[in-house]
Amino acid sequence: MDVVNFERPENATLLSGRLLIAEPFLNDPNFYRSVILLCEHGNEGSVGFVLNHATNLQLGDLFPALSLADFTIYQGGPVQPDTLHMLHKESTLFGGTRISENIFWGGSYQALQEALLAQQCNSSDVRLLVGYSGWKKGQLDTEVIQGHWMVYAPTEAELQELLFHTDALNIWKRCIQLLGSSYNYMLNLPPNPQLN
Repeated sequence: MDVVNFERPENATLLSGRLLIAEPFLNDPNFYRSVILLCEHGNEGSVGFVLNHATNLQLGDLFPALSLADFTIYQGGPVQPDTLHMLHKESTLFGGTRISENIFWGGSYQALQEALLAQQCNSSDVRLLVGYSGWKKGQLDTEVIQGHWMVYAPTEAELQELLFHTDALNIWKRCIQLLGSSYNYMLNLPPNPQLN
């Protein structure tokens, strides 16, 4: 039974580049108050990356030769946590699949290493994530209909702000604000209302 019947945003179309904002009481520990950048949605299923779950890892923990690069590694999701993924705005340097006007997914890790060593990019250009979030065909559509996710179409400026310039601890709250003032009440909801 729902504790609150949340109003849903109007633009709930699932497309690459959309944000999935977890409803406040989603109790899956992998997705609690998470924000996911949807990178693929189609007949084969859906793929995205949690943007606001930082790990304790730094890039040097994974690649000792790059220990001077100040990069926090993020937890992109529970699927294949032994894989490394890259979201970036440097398609000329790294390549990758276009997610929005200036955000790309994947690319050359060799080129990333060379660019970091040459100080051609930094953490305001690239986000590295271990694992990803995945759904089989139709699964994510069902979760949205059931109210687990609010779908938001960010502007390019909003997406870049969230991805490269907003502290991970503030991303969910910032996304709630982006939904509009009618959603501000969610900012003060307790994690588990049954305990109040």
